[in-house]
Amino acid sequence: MISVSTKFERPDAVVVEQLRAFSSATIHEAQGRLGALDSAIKPVDHRMSLCGPAFPVQCAPRDNLMLQTAIAYARPGDVIVVSAGAYEEAGSFGDVLANACQAKGLGGLVTDTGVRDTEDLRALGFPVFSRSVCIKGTVKETVGPMCEPVTVGGVLVRPGDVVRADADGVVVVRREDAAQVAAASKERVNAEAGYIAAYRAGRTVTEVCGLAPLLAAKGLVIED
Repeated sequence: MISVSTKFERPDAVVVEQLRAFSSATIHEAQGRLGALDSAIKPVDHRMSLCGPAFPVQCAPRDNLMLQTAIAYARPGDVIVVSAGAYEEAGSFGDVLANACQAKGLGGLVTDTGVRDTEDLRALGFPVFSRSVCIKGTVKETVGPMCEPVTVGGVLVRPGDVVRADADGVVVVRREDAAQVAAASKERVNAEAGYIAAYRAGRTVTEVCGLAPLLAAKGLVIED
């Protein structure tokens, strides 16, 4: 017998919404360039975006039994995060399961395996981020861990960590760091707005970013 518990602490909903305001790249940089999943994991539509608590599940390659189980037990707003061995030649999720997720109010899906029915997924608008698109079917044979830490795209994802994903990729924020990372992301966005204003005012990149001493230290001489 394999026993699993679906009880875990979720992040403050206010903090989740604060993180939603920032891009995956901004969050990645703001938390010290940590948490970025493998760049091969991308949305099936560049307009898709998600932010919510991670509901992790482990699946065997070409087997979506535990994914379907996770959909049944996840709560509204949760993002199902699937670790399935980074196996690309399987379509473990499609329009039927996406409708099940949307009907429950789930926040999205991130998987290191493949999905299918992408035209229907785009029309439905449920956020899906996957390693591949593949029409090959799956089986329902193997039970495994759910609501336990999994590794997806080279990043450890724990229940209740915040998953933020957009057109550029997917980043994970540790639940206990979420408020701090939201604040750091805001600081970064404000700083970048200052850079942009300076560029539009006519200042150069080397001036704004203080690159001249660095270039000189590296021995670069520019004759203009």
